[in-house]
Amino acid sequence: MKIGIVLFVLALIMPVHAYGTVDYSRQTAKACKACHINPAGGGELTAEGKAFKDELRIKGLYRPLTTTQHVVRFIIGYLHMMTAIVWFGAILYVHLLLKPAYAARGLPKGELILGWVSIVIMAVTGTLLTIARIPSRQMLFHTRFGVLLMIKIALFLVMVATAAVVTFVIGPKLRRRRQTKIEQQKQNLTLEELRQFDGKEGRPAYIAYDGKIYDVTGSKLWRGGSHARKHLAGFDLTDALRKAPHGEEKITSMPPVGRLVPSGKREMPTHEKVFYFFAYMNLVLIFLIVFVISLWRWW
Repeated sequence: MKIGIVLFVLALIMPVHAYGTVDYSRQTAKACKACHINPAGGGELTAEGKAFKDELRIKGLYRPLTTTQHVVRFIIGYLHMMTAIVWFGAILYVHLLLKPAYAARGLPKGELILGWVSIVIMAVTGTLLTIARIPSRQMLFHTRFGVLLMIKIALFLVMVATAAVVTFVIGPKLRRRRQTKIEQQKQNLTLEELRQFDGKEGRPAYIAYDGKIYDVTGSKLWRGGSHARKHLAGFDLTDALRKAPHGEEKITSMPPVGRLVPSGKREMPTHEKVFYFFAYMNLVLIFLIVFVISLWRWW
């Protein structure tokens, strides 16, 4: 998230030069100076340039915008970019810092809401921007701008499809599997199983200390599965709690649940494998989309 914000700020403050594409030059087989008063291109048009511009308008390949339309398009584009930064930043944060295992126990509701709101906003604003920039279908398939836009849209749709599969197919299976373990109320838990009892979304809050597992759900000091904003339920806190300002009696007075047992080899179910595949595939797709935008803007 922070990385995306920094990149966005740098993009705003760094000066860049704008270059016209060579598509029009290729169509006319003439140099830039044939249509522009400046031999290097850009700026005021010559009489021939104005005529060519009028011809494009007639053919539907050029769409002039009023000042109001420019302002509206800018606002929509700004919203589109900010939403992309939030969405991409959240995905990068989960993949690079928290790791996909963070969501493998079941997708948190907050991330789901953020993801789908971002997808809807990007789809709507992206459609409006496409209508403003692409006046005809021909331009989508016969111009560099249009081809790169189509690639960008295709990558976005793949990400949306994977998000739908994860949300409505894989997500419920992950939640059912997690809920089954909670309902079983095992007396002896592995460290991986202990992490299911994190005290969030109505789940019990368990912690391990010195090889034993304690239920801290009813403690006011462990509301929401967090203690003093430093320790989280669902973990072995033996080393951390030995350094605490209080004695171990604060822990051992809690209701005991069982013992912490060594983890054995576990066969990952198919839906969980698919989840990890989609997770890393979306990470690759983000870098591809940013690459396409870089080609689009600066190549």
